[in-house]
Amino acid sequence: QVQLVESGGGLVEPGGSLRLSCAASGFSFSIAIMRWYRQPPGKGRELVATISSAGGNTNYGDSVKGRFTILRDNAKNTVYLQMNSLKPEDTAVYYCNAWDRLMRYDYWGQGTQVTVSP
Repeated sequence: QVQLVESGGGLVEPGGSLRLSCAASGFSFSIAIMRWYRQPPGKGRELVATISSAGGNTNYGDSVKGRFTILRDNAKNTVYLQMNSLKPEDTAVYYCNAWDRLMRYDYWGQGTQVTVSP
């Protein structure tokens, strides 16, 4: 019954922006640590951003610092990834991840494709 559903991916030109959403259900979202990962074609999975349960602490991968912003709305059980100044190197499948602090295991969404191309 746990679900993480990503949306908002698509095709965007270099320099453009995109906002990804991850709608969560079936677990205690408000105390979960939420993360975004991505996996470029033919490459391994990379941690993009992390946000604490209350949203007060965030961390970003070096390649996206200053361009991406992670945020959450606990009233809506949703975490977002705002992506600005997109580059072709940002092309990847983006995955939402939740660390459930009560059950002590994590959950994954199905992923959403982001393609940055002229």
